[in-house]
Amino acid sequence: MHTACILLPRLLGSLALATLFLCAPGVEAADDRAALAGLKEVKVAFDIKDGDGKALLGRLDIIDETRQSLIQQGVTPHFILAFRGPATKLVQTDQDKIKPEDRALATKIAARIKELSGAPGVDGFEQCAIAAREQGTKTELVLPEIRVVGNAFISLMAYQAKGYAYIAP
Repeated sequence: MHTACILLPRLLGSLALATLFLCAPGVEAADDRAALAGLKEVKVAFDIKDGDGKALLGRLDIIDETRQSLIQQGVTPHFILAFRGPATKLVQTDQDKIKPEDRALATKIAARIKELSGAPGVDGFEQCAIAAREQGTKTELVLPEIRVVGNAFISLMAYQAKGYAYIAP
C-alpha cells in the first residue's frame, strides 16, 4: 500500500506532463489544408522504378496512405501507377526472374496491387513493354491488374499533358 502511495504522484505527474505537451497551444495535428485549399481533385502519375522488394512494397503503402489522406481531407485522388525499370521484375509472375530474397515480397506486392486496384482513387496501373523487354520478362506474365503500355515515357508524357502531376517516389 505504501509503495502505491509513492508511485501514484509520479504517475499523475507524468500524465500531467504528457497532457501538457500534447495539448500545448499552437501544436496542431499535421494537415494539408493550405496546399489543398480550393482543390476538389488531384491527378498524379507515379513513376515507379525501384527493384528492391521491400522498398517497392513500402512505396505502395505510402501511395495508399496518401490516397486515403486525400480522401479524408475531401479531395478526390486520381492515381496512375506506372512500373518500369527494375520494378518490372516484381510485378510479373515468373519467380525465376525475381531475386530469391524478393520472392516472398513479390507475393505481398501482388496482393497489395490487387487490393489497390479496387480502391477509390486508383485509376490504373501500367507496365512499360520496353522495360519488360530490357528486364528479360514477358509482358504476358505481368500481373492481371496492370495494363501493358508500349512505352512508359510516352504514357507518362501523355498523363502530364492531361494535367497529371509527375511523382517519382
